[in-house]
Amino acid sequence: MKYGIGHLSIVPCRAEPSDASEQVTQLLFGETIKVYEKKGSWYRIKHTYDKYECWIDEKQFQFITQSVFEDLNSSEQKILADFAEVLINKSSNERMSILLGSNLSCLNKDAIHIGNDEWLFEGKVLSLNKKKPKNQLIENAILFLNAPYQWGGRSPFGIDCSGFTQLIYKLNGVKLPRDASQQAKIGTPLSFIEEAEEGDLAFFDNSEGIITHVGMILQGNRIIHASGKVRIDRLDHQGIFNNDKNDYTHRLRLITKVF
Repeated sequence: MKYGIGHLSIVPCRAEPSDASEQVTQLLFGETIKVYEKKGSWYRIKHTYDKYECWIDEKQFQFITQSVFEDLNSSEQKILADFAEVLINKSSNERMSILLGSNLSCLNKDAIHIGNDEWLFEGKVLSLNKKKPKNQLIENAILFLNAPYQWGGRSPFGIDCSGFTQLIYKLNGVKLPRDASQQAKIGTPLSFIEEAEEGDLAFFDNSEGIITHVGMILQGNRIIHASGKVRIDRLDHQGIFNNDKNDYTHRLRLITKVF
């Protein structure tokens, strides 16, 4: 087994070792990975943060040593708290944008070191070592309104339903798995929708009973979720009532309280 780190702003991770394969998730700048088998120019990898396995092109990550990998993951976990920030390469003066949620555990004072590159950084950092108040979930979620839906997306510029809830909870210092079906196994199930509070998660299934969608509950029988875009719709015992379509779009299966 080898180890790697994301050295680009955001990289597609595929279901199969091919550019034509579907994007199942993304690797953000600074996130670490475990690296396994190789097929052509592709490696099967596992995300350190959520243990998600997928394939990534060898040109879109850098190898690091096991000691660097362990140091990064044992140090204080810090992420970018701004929607986007521009890094400046200290030697070449090149610019590179990074996005909200990027891992900054490699930040030392005002510089980020990845391999032989040193990037100057002046943005806002958020520590993941301390859980934030639950009402902060709502403030963070509202900032994502109208972000476009993207299958496998994990950023404000393209995000899917479980990527949205995972990122919002991550900003509050709470770790969630990557997929909606995995997230549904976390926390305490509630018996009735009336028991739910703002910030609790609601899950929805398809005709086969498989959980395929997740959103976060707001006050006033509403839900914020990624469906076409990050949007707010009405929620009741039946499911999500889409205000634009004037019809139900998702069938309620489960509500859980994570914290």
